[in-house]
Amino acid sequence: MANKRWDIFCKIVDNYGDIGVCWRLSRQLAIEHGLNIRLFIDDFKVASKLIAGLEENTFNQIIEGVEIVPRSCGKTTEPAPVVLETFSCDLPAPYLQKMVSVQSTWINVEYLSAEPWVNDFHAKPSQQPALNLTKYYFFPGFTDQTGGLIREQNLITQRNAFIADEQAQQCFWQRMGIEQTAELSISLFAYPEANVKDFLIALMQSHKSANVFVPFGSILEAIQPLYPKHDFSSGSKLKVDGLTLYVLPFLSQEEYERLLWACDINFVRGEDSWVRAIWAGKPFIWQPYIQSENTHLLKLDAFLDIYSTNTTPALKTCLRNAHLAWSNAADDASPLESWQAFFAALPSLQQYAQTRSQAFAAQTDLATKLVIFSEKIEQNQV
Repeated sequence: MANKRWDIFCKIVDNYGDIGVCWRLSRQLAIEHGLNIRLFIDDFKVASKLIAGLEENTFNQIIEGVEIVPRSCGKTTEPAPVVLETFSCDLPAPYLQKMVSVQSTWINVEYLSAEPWVNDFHAKPSQQPALNLTKYYFFPGFTDQTGGLIREQNLITQRNAFIADEQAQQCFWQRMGIEQTAELSISLFAYPEANVKDFLIALMQSHKSANVFVPFGSILEAIQPLYPKHDFSSGSKLKVDGLTLYVLPFLSQEEYERLLWACDINFVRGEDSWVRAIWAGKPFIWQPYIQSENTHLLKLDAFLDIYSTNTTPALKTCLRNAHLAWSNAADDASPLESWQAFFAALPSLQQYAQTRSQAFAAQTDLATKLVIFSEKIEQNQV
């Protein structure tokens, strides 16, 4: 392709979610597509938690083939031929003016959604008369009519190798400092609004021994009141009958990936962990970002409609009830009944999760679709 230089702008507004997506995408475009990527970010301190080797106070660093610079540098730098604005983060005004003279290709990568309207609005142009530029809206999604999902070229091969290698899994648990002997391993990454109480009650009532891995962070706000005498500091653990809660330190993207692969059930939230749970091929519960007027529940329903397309009515109901129970939106079934049905269906859910992971992996990934789309714009084929 002619345009090998791309600029990507990221504004960190949702803890690690935005930078998590942008870093994965930047790294993949650089490594797999041979592009010269310059990633503009506004918070080096937060980003350094996810980007290994990133120094908070050092600008213009190159890590894994990606040049990482402060967002403020966008005011004085020359724009690349292709510019990705992520999640409508707004580009610096001086940078925008320079894009006019360069006539950069301007693509806004939106948040992931399974809502039906995404198919119709994906890749549509938006004329910017004041700038004499065209801005294209690129929507990641779950169908061939959308921008696809982030998936590295060798990801599924790496996952399969890890799951088939007992020694690799043992080494992982040893690095975590965990003796893995429970019947169930569960990762719990969620917003504090999640209905943790009913889930933990149902889990203990299932009479299965379980290790529950909780990242140190906001979800502990929901767990702490249930066990007020316990100090939920990073690295601590709490054993209650057959249930053991582990509070994990912050994990790198690679280590979190392996946690998802190693667990039997994964609870995820937002966007980045949601997609990685799909690629893990394990049963999972997704909690969308909380929005006013319960808009997030519409997004949840839209995803469940797509995800459960090819399953039985019983399993579809099971998945829906468990997701609604977790998001405090249960309607027909009680939360405890929903979780009991979920645990009982785990073998079928495991098989189905693998099937859906394979189906989504057969689609073209987000980075590749972006490269193809930018080439079409350059060749006036859009």
